[in-house]
Amino acid sequence: MEAATVAAPFSSFVTSTQNSSSSSSSPCSLLLSRKKKNLGSVNLRFKSRLSVRASSSTSDSVVTLLDYGAGNVRSIRNALRHLGFSIKDVQTPGDILNADRLIFPGVGAFAPAMDVLNKTGMGEALCTYIENDRPFLGICLGLQLLFDSSEENGPVKGLGVIPGTVGRFDSSAGGIRVPHIGWNALQVGNDSDILDDVGNRHVYFVHSYRAIPSNENKDWVSSTCHYGESFISSIRRGNVHAVQFHPEKSGGMMFYSKVGLSVLRRFLDPKSSSKQKPEEGKKASKLAKRVIACLDVRTNDKGDLVVTKGDQYDVREQSNENEVRNLGKPVDLARQYYKDGADEISFLNITGFRDFPLGDLPMIQVLRYTSENVFVPLTVGGGIRDFTDATGRYYSSLEVAAEYFRSGADKISIGSDAVYAAEEFIKSGAKTGKSSLEQISRVYGNQAVVVSIDPRRVYVNDPDDVPYKVIRVTNPGPNGEEYAWYQCTVSGGREGRPIGAYELAKAVEELGAGEILLNCIDCDGQGKGFDTDLVKLISDSVGIPVIASSGAGTPEHFSEVFETTNASAALAAGIFHRKEVPIQSVKEHLLEKSIEVRIKIQPREHLSLLHTSDEHPSSDLLVYKSYCSSSQTRQHRCCPPAPSTHSLQFLIDQHGN
Repeated sequence: MEAATVAAPFSSFVTSTQNSSSSSSSPCSLLLSRKKKNLGSVNLRFKSRLSVRASSSTSDSVVTLLDYGAGNVRSIRNALRHLGFSIKDVQTPGDILNADRLIFPGVGAFAPAMDVLNKTGMGEALCTYIENDRPFLGICLGLQLLFDSSEENGPVKGLGVIPGTVGRFDSSAGGIRVPHIGWNALQVGNDSDILDDVGNRHVYFVHSYRAIPSNENKDWVSSTCHYGESFISSIRRGNVHAVQFHPEKSGGMMFYSKVGLSVLRRFLDPKSSSKQKPEEGKKASKLAKRVIACLDVRTNDKGDLVVTKGDQYDVREQSNENEVRNLGKPVDLARQYYKDGADEISFLNITGFRDFPLGDLPMIQVLRYTSENVFVPLTVGGGIRDFTDATGRYYSSLEVAAEYFRSGADKISIGSDAVYAAEEFIKSGAKTGKSSLEQISRVYGNQAVVVSIDPRRVYVNDPDDVPYKVIRVTNPGPNGEEYAWYQCTVSGGREGRPIGAYELAKAVEELGAGEILLNCIDCDGQGKGFDTDLVKLISDSVGIPVIASSGAGTPEHFSEVFETTNASAALAAGIFHRKEVPIQSVKEHLLEKSIEVRIKIQPREHLSLLHTSDEHPSSDLLVYKSYCSSSQTRQHRCCPPAPSTHSLQFLIDQHGN
């Protein structure tokens, strides 16, 4: 039985090789020269000197996982357990060769991953395993590493299994933003197999680099996705599969989306697959606008970790007690928002890591518990910076971020530390490579790093009054001022800094940020709408995705910010916590406005997901069977689909009356 928390087998190795780059020959090219003729449907491009021994594992419920020690692999672990499978971690190349089925959830940057594979012998073992047409599923970077090479911090040689070079998205193609973050549509081929349940639904991507279909690799391609251009979103040849998107983050709740977990289930247990007609309904056609639920988490005066919400960053009640506003428990609210259809969950630890970054265990536990049943992306921020403790031991921001990733975070959000780094960069004109933003981006990729900007509007009479970017505002200031600049703050808005939001956004993009979370102190908690002047300024100025935050009070505020700015996502907190506006109402309104969103699937559309084999009943199915055997449910002609345990009450509420 696997321990509750498993240290990545190669995590220390990854940290030690973070600054190196792989320029040596690929493992597969060392094994043989490429064949010139077109190969058969299951023949690969190399011959190995290694042999695959008989598997030492005879259990059909065991999955071998290659975790090379970077990024959030906890989510795939939780998804596999959720589907009823146990996990065997790869410790040696022999574990790869002996695997009955192998999943490689690559997360992070190309070069550090290849360093690990080359220096541990895992790369050659992978090539041998794939050559023998053994069941393999690569995820995200696990797909990219199969190609000849990558341009990421390179060129860097890959495994050389599939012809082609992995290159960066061309941001000039259709004005796209890089990284490609969010829920997009697939164009699925006829021989896709594990993608049969995707149908018209969105799946979740987060990457800056992609592989392009070509005549040389066309026999591998099982689906493509369009983002400025057509890129490879999945490959399949024989028993070898890989996907660019994240199935473990593409939904798993029966009441919302079966897409993500069904991809994993079809790979792990092909016997459970049924040729079910994809669901009818609104067809996913392009990258969807995201609706994000944000949870500001802090310790209240009793020492409990609670979700709170401030008015212009003041989180205390206006009462005699002046206590911290308590809007619920973090894990419970995150699970509820997942069921309600949030596209992402963002945790902002607003008082964390004051004294010791790695000692904030309650927040780490929140991430771990949340990721067990929430299969959409999780972002966490608060205190991610370099730190020296009282004993003199130095902890890099990379170590702090790594702990977050290992605990279930998909992205980390940096606030004050990014402001200081940007100020230094603007002053010196040079990158040091030492800031938390630069370090984490280099190892995990910029798609894993969000910079949170907390600006305050400052009105001026004339654009030349200040040395910062000034705009004409829609609503004049208190004294009729027509112009304003946005001063950035640190320490939760308590300290203003000599840098504007525009200047900060441009600087952090250059330093390696992959996304900007754009707050506005003036609008926070007011419920009067986003500051569209600010959002338009920043989203028009950078080439990375921008999340609009602060001020949402109605569904119309979401459509307004999407229609008048280039925001990729919109975030809200208080209106969701207080149940003033349901997430589903926001999405229904956006659909009415012809804005692409990930939509909710009605319960009866999920019945095909119950085709789980008797040998591998998922936890959802067990709960479902128990519930459907009750006298209350037998009176219904059609049982709803299986819920996870924590959503059983929701099922009863929907169908029991």
